[in-house]
Amino acid sequence: MKRRDFARTMAAVAATALPGVSLHAAAPHRVAGVNGARLNGWLSAIGEFGRNPQGGVTRLAYSDTDLAARAYAMQLMRDAGLDVVVDAAGNIFGKRAGTDGAAKPVIFGSHVDSVPEGGNYDGNVGTLAAIEVARTLGEQRIATRHPLWVACWQNEEGGTWGSELVTAESTSAERATIARSGKSVDDGIRLLGGDPSRLATARLHKGDVHGYLELHIEQGGNLDRDKLDIGIVEGIVGLREWDVTIEGFANHAGTTPMNERRDAMLAAARFTEMVNRVVTGEPGRQVGTVGRIQAFPGAPNVVPGRVTCTLELRDLDDRKIQRLYDTVVAESSKIGAQNGTTFAFHEFVTHESALCDERVRGIIGASARALGLTTLSLPSGAGHDAQNLARVGPMGMIFIPSVGGISHSPREFSRPQDITNGANVLLGAVLAMDAASWA
Repeated sequence: MKRRDFARTMAAVAATALPGVSLHAAAPHRVAGVNGARLNGWLSAIGEFGRNPQGGVTRLAYSDTDLAARAYAMQLMRDAGLDVVVDAAGNIFGKRAGTDGAAKPVIFGSHVDSVPEGGNYDGNVGTLAAIEVARTLGEQRIATRHPLWVACWQNEEGGTWGSELVTAESTSAERATIARSGKSVDDGIRLLGGDPSRLATARLHKGDVHGYLELHIEQGGNLDRDKLDIGIVEGIVGLREWDVTIEGFANHAGTTPMNERRDAMLAAARFTEMVNRVVTGEPGRQVGTVGRIQAFPGAPNVVPGRVTCTLELRDLDDRKIQRLYDTVVAESSKIGAQNGTTFAFHEFVTHESALCDERVRGIIGASARALGLTTLSLPSGAGHDAQNLARVGPMGMIFIPSVGGISHSPREFSRPQDITNGANVLLGAVLAMDAASWA
């Protein structure tokens, strides 16, 4: 198939093969693919903002390097002919008008902030590919029925704050959270050109968005290991985290017999092994982690009287997370009875899972097939802005391979051809979503 015909063919497939999708009469377009060399050049250029000696980037939200990368992205949006605005939450939107004044926008994009000593592909690929898609449509004079909004969400790595603020209520106390750059979320919003007192003007509600798409590196090794081109995301897993406090009794390590110890560290070790046993005790893709642990008083010659650690559980099924948690709590009581210790759990993070819309998944698959690309359906084990956008409209995500499954690391790398493939799938999916009328 010639690439100039892929979007038209894909749109027709979506219209005839997907339940709940009909094709607007004026929808099919003939369009050439994106300019992959240009897109990959932009990725190299944005990697200079916050580049570190390890070869990756440190571009913390609300830092000078974050501001510089955002300014670069905004200039690329202007060069693509987009109307650039910063909303009250500090998010950047590059907007392109549609032909139907009553149509809801199709939003697509990602972020440009990073974790400390992160890589140059997480977030950047999705944001710059979205700009490239918009530029490709402009250069080829292709009009869409729906307005197109290219999004660059703020502070994704610190808790998907930008997309959270436009899809859910927040309090000033919550926005007092300090980001890794040392600024509160409210102060960061002001720095980015937003206004915390006007967040209501940025809110999106259910039905305000025709659909949302996000292109991202996989952040796992499935596609790279199996030599597949495109991941069709089934959904973004739910995530719950607890602080766990284990109370025993601190005593002299030299004079306390082993059979008389109420050793909180021993209970913590048994707890860690138990979490692994419970999580792997049933089939599925669920994961569980004890990621942080600290003993008190923390002296070599004192039996630990108290240990604090964390528990994290993730799965696409929120009910399974609850079931696993209930089992962990019950098993913890048994561990405590072995040596006179107690367990207390305090939940401090809750993110519900977000399923990708079946119709959008079908559109992404059709776009990939039209290009002759191989695909894999899989969940996302990491959180993304798409998780929040699912509250307001049909959502889908496209993954491309990350070599070795490496992410959040200076060694993070995606091949230029894979990036180009992903951008072309995004281009086709945007056009098909614009063409679709949801039944």
